[in-house]
Amino acid sequence: MSERTAGVRVGSAVVWVVQVALAGYFVYSGWLLLGDGLVGKFERIGFGQWLRYLTGVLEIAGALGLLVPRLCGAAALGLVGVMAGAVATELVILSGDATLPAGLLLVAALVAWFRRDTARALVQRFGK
Repeated sequence: MSERTAGVRVGSAVVWVVQVALAGYFVYSGWLLLGDGLVGKFERIGFGQWLRYLTGVLEIAGALGLLVPRLCGAAALGLVGVMAGAVATELVILSGDATLPAGLLLVAALVAWFRRDTARALVQRFGK
């Protein structure tokens, strides 16, 4: 095995570890959103509790997608969108601390970048 091949395998393994950790966090976060622990926060947002449920479902779906090789790039992109909304909500509506959603956005964006080939293949497959 060449050094380049070994480096690619190690890099891919590192990205998978990050994906699994990110998926674990989003399952946890989505579960919290589907429970009643964040009802007050979403009342302050003012769009209704449907947004809490939608966000929880999107986070859990994204987490599951991160664990499926064909879907991981698209799932990461979807989570980037969810976290972009979370950052904007924290900053504009809640005037809160957006550090956590911004960090998650960054990690999801890195996964999306490293798995862009899977997202591209998915678009090409369903774009025909």
